[in-house]
Amino acid sequence: MNQFTLLIVGLIALSFGSVLGYYARQSIAKKQAGSIEAKLQKKVSKAKEDSEALLTDARQKAEEVLVLAKKEEDVRREELLKTEQLLLRRENVLDQKLADFDRNQAEFEAKVEKLKKIKESLESLRQEAITNLERTSGLSREDAKKELLQNLEKEYQKEILDKMRTLEKEGWENYEKKAKEILATAIQKCGLSQAQEITTTSINLPSEEIKGRIIGKEGRNIRTLEKLTGTEIIVDETPEAVVISGFDPLRRQIAKVALEKLIQDGRIQPARIEEQVKIAEAEIGKQIKEAGEAAVYDTGIIGLDPKLVQLLGRLRFRTSYGQNVLLHSIEVAHLAAALASEVGANALICKKAGLLHDIGKAVDHQIEGSHVDIGIKILEKFGVEKEVIVAMKSHHEDYPAESTEAVLVQTADQISGARPGARKDTLENYLKRLGELEKIATEFAGVEKAWALQAGREIRIFVKPEEIDDLGAKNLARAIAGRIQEELKYPGEIKVTVIRETRIIEYAK
Repeated sequence: MNQFTLLIVGLIALSFGSVLGYYARQSIAKKQAGSIEAKLQKKVSKAKEDSEALLTDARQKAEEVLVLAKKEEDVRREELLKTEQLLLRRENVLDQKLADFDRNQAEFEAKVEKLKKIKESLESLRQEAITNLERTSGLSREDAKKELLQNLEKEYQKEILDKMRTLEKEGWENYEKKAKEILATAIQKCGLSQAQEITTTSINLPSEEIKGRIIGKEGRNIRTLEKLTGTEIIVDETPEAVVISGFDPLRRQIAKVALEKLIQDGRIQPARIEEQVKIAEAEIGKQIKEAGEAAVYDTGIIGLDPKLVQLLGRLRFRTSYGQNVLLHSIEVAHLAAALASEVGANALICKKAGLLHDIGKAVDHQIEGSHVDIGIKILEKFGVEKEVIVAMKSHHEDYPAESTEAVLVQTADQISGARPGARKDTLENYLKRLGELEKIATEFAGVEKAWALQAGREIRIFVKPEEIDDLGAKNLARAIAGRIQEELKYPGEIKVTVIRETRIIEYAK
C-alpha cells in the first residue's frame, strides 16, 4: 500500500515537474525570441535608413546627369542649327551659280550661233567676190594664182636666186664642215692597210730545171695540177719563176701551196700532185678558220657561231674590184663603229653589221641570188640579231635603210670602197658609166652638150642661154643630180656642174 502510494505520489510529482519545466522553457523561449526580434527590427530599420540614403544620393546624381545631358543636347542642337543654316546658305549660293552658268551658257551658244551666221555670210560674200573677180578678169582662181606666182617669180627672180644661193651655201658649208669632222675622226681611228689583189701569183724556183719537171712528160704534170686546182700554170721565159693565173684567189692559193710543196719534195708526178693538192686544201681550210678568228678578235665581236666564223674567214680569199673582201669587212666594221660613236648610234650593232655585211660573198657562187640576199639568209640561219641584219642589208641600197645604223654601215662601206687606191674598175664599166652620165644629161630640154670628166666623178652640162635662165639652170642641176642618183650605181659622189654662158658678138665695120 505504501509502495503504491509512493508510486502515485512520484507520478504526480513527475507530472507536475514536467508541466513546470514546459512553462519554464516557454518563458525562456519567449524572452529569447523577444531579444532576436528586437535585433531584427533594429537591422531592418537601419537597412531602411541606408536604402533611403542611397536612393536620395542616386536621385541627386541622376538629376545632375540629366542636367548635364540637357546642356549637351542644347549645345548640339545649337551646332546642328548652325550647320543647317550654313548648308542652306551654300545651297542658295550653288543654286545661284547654276542659274548664272545656265544663263552664261545660253548667251555663249547664242553668240556662237551668231558667229556661225556671220562666218557663213562672210564666206558667201567672199565666194561672191571671187566669182565677180573671175568674171571680171576672165581668169579662174587657179589660173590667177598661177599667173600671180609667175609674175612674182619674174619680178623677184634675182632676189629669189640670190637668197637661194646664200641659204644653200650657208647650209652646205655647215653640213660639209660637220660631216668632214665626223668622217675625219672616224677614218683616223681606222688605219688598215689595203692593197689591190691581182689575178696572178708568182712562185720562185730554185733552178730552171724544175720547170721541165713541173711540165712533165707530154705536159701531164702541169695538166693534172691545172685540172685539180682550176687555175692556169704559166711557164714562160721568165728566169726561175712560174706564174699561177686565175680569178679565184682561193684556187690560186691552193695551187701555190701545192706547187711549193711539190718543188720542196722534188717528186712531181700526177699521183703526188693529187696528194699534195688535198694537203693544200686542208691547210687552206685551217688558214680560213684562223683568218675568221683573227677578224673576230680584231673587231672584238664575241658570240658568233663557229661555222659563221669559218665563212667569214673564206672572205680572205675573195676580192671585189681588186680589194680583199675580209680586209674591207674589217675596215667597214671599224669605220661604222667610229661613225656611230660620233653621232650617238649603237656602235656594237654597226661594228657587227659592218663585219658581216659581205658574208654572202663567201658562198654566192654556190647559191643563187645576190650576195646581200644570201648574207641575210646566212645571218638568219645562225641566229644573228635582227638589228644587225637590218643594218647590213641596205649597204648596196637593195633595201631601204630602216635605222641610223644602216645608214652608217652604208656610209662606211662607201668610204672603204671609194677611197683612192682601194679598188680598181674595168675599162668597160668605166666607159659605160661615162656614157650613161652624158646620156642622162643630154635628155633634158635646153641642154646643148654634156661632158663627163675625172673618171666619171664630175659632169659638166652646157645649156642654151636663150631657153634656160639662171633659176632654170639651178633647177636643172638639181633634177639631173636626182636622176643620176635614181638610175646609176657608182662609188662616192658625182659633181653636177651646169654652165650657162651668154655670148654677144658685134662687128665693127
